Amino acid sequence: QVQLVESGGGLVQPGGSLRLSCAASGRTFSRYDMGWFRQAPGKEREFVAAISWGSTTVYTDSVQGRFTISGDNAENTVSLQMNSLKPEDTAVYYCAARSGVVGDLRVGYRYWGQGTQVTVSS
Repeated sequence: QVQLVESGGGLVQPGGSLRLSCAASGRTFSRYDMGWFRQAPGKEREFVAAISWGSTTVYTDSVQGRFTISGDNAENTVSLQMNSLKPEDTAVYYCAARSGVVGDLRVGYRYWGQGTQVTVSS
């Protein structure tokens, strides 16, 4: 019912900033919570941040204070502002959506985007 497309990835120096965006399309007959995940080569995909339909947010410890997630329900978009980037933030970043799930915003995502590469290097 929904397609997700990420954009905004690229190469940035340590300490720099990037803003990722995710646009949702298709028929959305229910409200969605949105999240960002990332996966580095040879590692498991990990949770980064999420925002509920009601604008509750949650972050993984390693990005808290540096990343900010925001959403626009009317425009069906979600963004991830990434500041003070570190080399260990290098990964493919994916946006995800869930619906009809109650509780922990770190889990339960059903729909996934194709991913966008973020590389932090000097």
